[in-house]
Amino acid sequence: MLSQDVDWSEIESIVKRLSNKIAKLPRTFSSITTVSRGGLVPARLIADNLGIKKIFVDKRKIDSNSLFVDDIYDTGDTFNEIIQLVDIPSKLVFVTLFARRGQKYPKQLLYGKKTNNNAYVVFPWDKLEFERSQK
Repeated sequence: MLSQDVDWSEIESIVKRLSNKIAKLPRTFSSITTVSRGGLVPARLIADNLGIKKIFVDKRKIDSNSLFVDDIYDTGDTFNEIIQLVDIPSKLVFVTLFARRGQKYPKQLLYGKKTNNNAYVVFPWDKLEFERSQK
């Protein structure tokens, strides 16, 4: 399987760029909602950069004043699930570190970097899981 390893310095650089983009938006956010599997670490890093104190992993907590953070926009399944839970879908801001090249991106998506459409992105927090899957 073709893979793309991402190290912590690249993560920190992407988070800083994304945080600057988010800070320039014409609104503020009271919380971040995320998925625990891949989004918790990026959510914490972005929250620290923006001074956001609340991070929820319960998707029922998401509202139009929340950022939704995940590690990668891949198939769009997570976005499609979350967009249905928001009271005003057009106000949702969906933030990912990476976006899979070749996908159609929703206008609410802010991403840090495009990735090869064939490579599995291996983040530092899922490296062990990936290595196990290759045995």
